[in-house]
Amino acid sequence: MNAPFPFESLLIFSWLGIMLIAGVILRATIPFLQKYLIPSCLIGGLFGMVLVNCGVINIESTHFETFAYHLFNISFISVGLTARSSEEIKQTGNKEMLRGSLWMALLQGVIFPLQAVLSGLMVLAFNVGGYNLFSTFGFLLPLGYVQGPGQALSIGKVWEKLGFENAASIGLTFAAVGFLVAFFVGVPIVNWGIRHGHASDGRKLLSPDFIKGIIAKGNARESAGELSTHSGNVDTLAFQAAMVGVIYIAAYYIVFLIGKLLSPALATTLWGFFFFIGLALALLTRKILSVIGIDHLVNPGVQRRITGWSVDFLIVATVMAVKFTIVWQYIVPISAIAAANALVTTIVVLFIGRRIWSCNLERTVSIFGTVTGTVSTGLLLLRIVDPEFKTSVALEMGFLIIFVSPIIITCMLLVSAPLLWGWSMMLTMGVFTGMMIFSGVAMYLLGMVGKRKF
Repeated sequence: MNAPFPFESLLIFSWLGIMLIAGVILRATIPFLQKYLIPSCLIGGLFGMVLVNCGVINIESTHFETFAYHLFNISFISVGLTARSSEEIKQTGNKEMLRGSLWMALLQGVIFPLQAVLSGLMVLAFNVGGYNLFSTFGFLLPLGYVQGPGQALSIGKVWEKLGFENAASIGLTFAAVGFLVAFFVGVPIVNWGIRHGHASDGRKLLSPDFIKGIIAKGNARESAGELSTHSGNVDTLAFQAAMVGVIYIAAYYIVFLIGKLLSPALATTLWGFFFFIGLALALLTRKILSVIGIDHLVNPGVQRRITGWSVDFLIVATVMAVKFTIVWQYIVPISAIAAANALVTTIVVLFIGRRIWSCNLERTVSIFGTVTGTVSTGLLLLRIVDPEFKTSVALEMGFLIIFVSPIIITCMLLVSAPLLWGWSMMLTMGVFTGMMIFSGVAMYLLGMVGKRKF
């Protein structure tokens, strides 16, 4: 029987939802998953990945890639629309907080180039050994580790059109491995630090709600947001989602029109920066609404829920899009590059994190989670050591985008330089090396690195 309407998009969305709920159930019942605080979205994504690759879920992986790309863009637009609370605005003038945000940004300026150079050199070595890897194969690792699945997918899709076959799948694989590194390495680091008394507020115990991932009946619950429109007119959630939609379509036409003025290669690459254009438009929209005095219509609580929803579904879709056949085809280089970068990233982050001026453990685990997963991963690790967010580190991660944006844009341009501008790999890695040295020296000159604290 042929259905009278197309169901494909809603079926994909429904499968993502089923896998997310499966992840919630597994997290709430399996002690191993609770021990390492593996989030439900990652558990569900891994379960779904197996079902997709075994043919139980008969949906092409490219459809999950498409969902992941759009959810990634939505998450950034929602972040841009989220206004800061009065407490956060007061903290903006806090030099300690801004210094912490700058340190995190500069450390990303060290880690991304370090991962790019190490991965690039390993690709060259593999090719000398008889492999025929695409020149920018290794650059997908820092995109997956530091920037997360959204950027790895966006840039990977662009590279596929420029001749790099299966780039998106490889990038998503690196991103999925990065999440595993974040939790299976990050959580033991946190537990070790707490046991040895390195947490700012002393040793902490996690609540059963946090460990199981479900708030028990009768326990206190946080508000998800406040109504900004009358329900008799339009539901607040519908209005907040509509705001995201307006900005999304505006970003689409801006990218589309600018692309017509560029060369085909640059126009294709521009779609990889859709998230940043959407973020900029969201910030501009929020500013305009503030000037005309109606910014109260955009409720930060509800927008945070939209951000959280999109990130959870993004991670499920990201992992479900990983293809076993592609992974197996490149299993040796993927495993070697992922393992080497996990080891080096851990060593460097711990070495520098032990030598900053304060909140060593909190800042170290937060940035470790960020440069192997996403900002959300970093916040989760932070919450283990600072459950009530009494330190300024959570806010520092919120303001990180202010300082790290130039680094993100520069790195995303550099990884594509061999394809867009014909740069040699050695030249590209040389520039990355210079960027790494500059960021490291800047941290030292600004007094952000000193004697070892723990």
